[in-house]
Amino acid sequence: MANPAAVPLAAHALFHTHDLDEARERVASVFCPHRLDRIGKGAFDACHHHLRGERLSLNYIAYGTKTLIAPGELRDFYLVQVPLSGAAAIRNGADTYVSDPARAAVLNPHHATTMIWDEDCRQVLLQIDRQALNAHLAGLIAGRPDRPLTFTGSFDLTSQRGAALKALLLYLVSEADAGRPVLRPGSLLGRQIESTLMTGLLEAHRHNFSDALSHSRGPAPLPRMVRQAEEYILAHVDQPIAIEDVAQAVGVSARTLQLAFRRFRDTTPMAFLRDARLDRADADLRAALPGSSVTEIATRWGFGHFGRFAGIYRARFGCTPRQTLQDALADRFVS
Repeated sequence: MANPAAVPLAAHALFHTHDLDEARERVASVFCPHRLDRIGKGAFDACHHHLRGERLSLNYIAYGTKTLIAPGELRDFYLVQVPLSGAAAIRNGADTYVSDPARAAVLNPHHATTMIWDEDCRQVLLQIDRQALNAHLAGLIAGRPDRPLTFTGSFDLTSQRGAALKALLLYLVSEADAGRPVLRPGSLLGRQIESTLMTGLLEAHRHNFSDALSHSRGPAPLPRMVRQAEEYILAHVDQPIAIEDVAQAVGVSARTLQLAFRRFRDTTPMAFLRDARLDRADADLRAALPGSSVTEIATRWGFGHFGRFAGIYRARFGCTPRQTLQDALADRFVS
């Protein structure tokens, strides 16, 4: 065992043991039940250090000998494993690769995992609550993920973004080792750092939502749910619909839909519906036949209060609906 003072997160030690069963039980209390077998010839010398945040935790684990670890599905959390030394063979679902100080492992919780850690493998691990990471992703893409977030392959820590995330992770470890832990429940700064770590991971490593998170210099792509909502509204513009109907049609909550429209359209779904109805009413006023009335046309497009309709019509088109109707009829008469 290395000098305890030189081991990361030493002030946050959970255990140090030579007993395989104790190590398995103590690690499981933080992560999940798993198979843990010594398959190397060296002495089993395990330790686990753990610093808990609000939505994630920092960990340091070493076993001192070649070890087989098979947790199956992690279920409730994603696990980023950054070797400080040594290497580990990883199988997570269909993915198989080797993790070392240049390549981290990101374990998907919905895929079964089996690992073999080499004798000299020492790792810093970032455990991220699954629901928290999915909620963070939803905020970045302005929509609830429609499938499990799935990372692919080893995580390149030599890339610009990968190196930046590793540097931030190790900085947080060094601050904790200096007696200044940033991550802790209830800390506003800690929560901001957690969000930065989650954003950094989502930006730096490949996954099935990478395209939606593309950070080109051009305008952000319009989320699919906004396009679907607009299509639904336009297809039902002549029917009585509420925001709950639109949200249900595209498979998100009303709140999520409102936030997406605010971010990408600078409006709301119901304001979009109102404007669509105004456009239809304006078209009908301009195509009206003799005997048509503003009230009739307004009612046709869902405007039951004539005074309010006249006000929002004028704000949008610069004249009253009655003026539009009169001008249209006069032009038709002259023609």
